[in-house]
Amino acid sequence: MGTGEVSNSGNQNVSNNNETNVILNVYDLTPINNYCYWVGFGIFHSGIEVHGKEYGFGAHDFPISGVFEVEPKSCPDFIFRCTISLGCINMPFSEFRAFIESIASEYHGDTYHLISKNCNHFTDDMAHRLTGKHIPGWVNRLARLGSLCSCLLPESLKLTTVKQLPEYHEMGMVPISSVLLLKS
Repeated sequence: MGTGEVSNSGNQNVSNNNETNVILNVYDLTPINNYCYWVGFGIFHSGIEVHGKEYGFGAHDFPISGVFEVEPKSCPDFIFRCTISLGCINMPFSEFRAFIESIASEYHGDTYHLISKNCNHFTDDMAHRLTGKHIPGWVNRLARLGSLCSCLLPESLKLTTVKQLPEYHEMGMVPISSVLLLKS
């Protein structure tokens, strides 16, 4: 149901320090996906796994990065569905950290929007910049349909602001700006 090699095991075959797989990890946001998935619909979260860590994008009220880092296939509050191999890159970890820092500055938590700038937009952007490939269309299909039919959406889905989630730091998600400060 899309491009890329789908599997349930994100094997990180690395032949040297610089070479790493780029993997899309897809999660269900609702059990209804078990029924909708087979007809090409669903509500999904996705994260991109590189150098053994997974990166995602989430909302908060502050004008700082909404990019976070978690252990692969373990994003809190989501149900892991599958991995999709997007290719392999040859990029040293230090260069990748600079790359993710640059990307993180473009994805502030207060700019998150369910329809126009969500976690799947982030992973698609990351995948394209790293591999030249896009994520499979079905992962963000509902948001694309929502943008086409925005006049039919309730006002609450059209708002760009979000409420602060106090659980954000308690759920194991580490904001990328914190990770970069800790590793400096």
